[in-house]
Amino acid sequence: MKQIKVNQYDAFSRKPHKGNPAGVVFKADSLTDHEMQLIATKAKFSETAFILPSSSAELHIRYFTPGQEVDLCGHATIASLYALYTNNMLSKKN
Repeated sequence: MKQIKVNQYDAFSRKPHKGNPAGVVFKADSLTDHEMQLIATKAKFSETAFILPSSSAELHIRYFTPGQEVDLCGHATIASLYALYTNNMLSKKN
């Protein structure tokens, strides 16, 4: 499998390892469902978020626990948006 970087972000805290940790994978559009599940299983966060392009919105986020895909995860959403913002990966719209 290709090497993928899983970034750790701790939602709800400014101090590392004091918040609610989530994995965030940028530019995940080249990954299959199976690969996302394997990455989430190996990362061992309660949820890992995968950032994907969207045809109907600015982005699409998929969430995987170590055991399955889930529809939504609050702390992983906050972690993803913070990660995108701090890495200048959100478009600047007026």
